[in-house]
Amino acid sequence: MAVKMRLKRMGKKKAPYYRVIVADSRSPRDGRFIEEIGTYDPNVEPAAVKIDKDSAEKWLKAGAQPTETVARLLKNAGIEK
Repeated sequence: MAVKMRLKRMGKKKAPYYRVIVADSRSPRDGRFIEEIGTYDPNVEPAAVKIDKDSAEKWLKAGAQPTETVARLLKNAGIEK
């Protein structure tokens, strides 16, 4: 099973809000997930990012692969692989 850290889209039309989740790579974008580890709101200036550092590091050590966007958010939050 390949585990990915990725974004789940929430919010309204034209006003997206994302949750950073850990999910099986085969599950749909907004479908089943294992754990929610943070949020990302690009609608405010500057973009609001809240990530649970302990959970993110735990999943990275367990082998979860972040998507490009999530990897950038983690790097900006000071969480390294």
